[in-house]
Amino acid sequence: MTEGILWAIFAGLMLGLYALPEKFTKGFKYENTWSLFFLLTMFVVPIIASLLLIEGFGEIFGNMPTDIWVKMGLASFLWGIGVMMWSKAINHIGLSLGFSIFIGTIILVGSLLPFIVDGLPPTNVLTFVLIGILVVLLGVILNGKAGLTREKDEGKLNAAQNTVSDKGSMTTGILIAVVGGLLATGFSYANAVGRPYLHEASIGQGNADWITAVAIMFPIFISGGIVMTAYFLWQLNKKKAWGDFKTASFSKNFMLILVMAVFHYAASALFAYAAYKLGASGNTVGYAIFNTASVATAIISGIVTSEWVKASPKARNFLYTGLACMIIGIIIIAYGNGQAF
Repeated sequence: MTEGILWAIFAGLMLGLYALPEKFTKGFKYENTWSLFFLLTMFVVPIIASLLLIEGFGEIFGNMPTDIWVKMGLASFLWGIGVMMWSKAINHIGLSLGFSIFIGTIILVGSLLPFIVDGLPPTNVLTFVLIGILVVLLGVILNGKAGLTREKDEGKLNAAQNTVSDKGSMTTGILIAVVGGLLATGFSYANAVGRPYLHEASIGQGNADWITAVAIMFPIFISGGIVMTAYFLWQLNKKKAWGDFKTASFSKNFMLILVMAVFHYAASALFAYAAYKLGASGNTVGYAIFNTASVATAIISGIVTSEWVKASPKARNFLYTGLACMIIGIIIIAYGNGQAF
């Protein structure tokens, strides 16, 4: 179990850092950066990784039952919409809040979804999980309060300096993050539904245990990428942003976005592997540890990159307290799941 927890934490660190390079791209509109990112992370990286690493790729997916394809496909489609909304939330409210509110929502719902697939745990386990989720919920609420307080602080400072903020509405960004987080829990459901067949089929083809994680990511990412492709093709045309790809900084931007894509994909694959190593509690405790680690990393990254430089101590205290609640909540969830062993 210790190995699984460590992998979940490492995966969370990678996810928390994946969006950081976006701050250093130049000459790209939002649509340019994120359309290229989703193309790479949803199609190019998982297809190459799957074809290179999965022995018997055609047999595994060619023989996968239709009902599993449908369940994984629909859940992953919703996850894709959620991740797309996440990128919009980050654009509105920054890395720290975009992660904490989005991921907090995922923890709240995603920690319970596997119970629908696997059944309810013993009463003592369920009690701790529910208490932990309530504490995480308090953390999400405090993070939202931190964002709204920061917006007021920045508004007062901008008024005093007679400047205009180019950021989107904090309230809108928070709503986008919450709705996106709800939809993105489809990832946890797709992982829980697809793992039993894909693990058995992968092992049957002579693959190592960890290859199962790569196999699970293939249908999830391809299905989730369909909606993103359609959306960003529409947005690139609507905003007339195709020409912005011709910037002198394209090569640098491409490498930064490629790092984002690899980190995002690798984080998801490592989570799937961590869930496997954690056994029966993998899709609950593993999912929560993974996401909490990513939130902590993103908040620290946001602070380092001056997202909160104009915020008052009150706003930052709300942020820190919210993060503390999320960490305490996940410890409670982890302890509760540990009672099942």
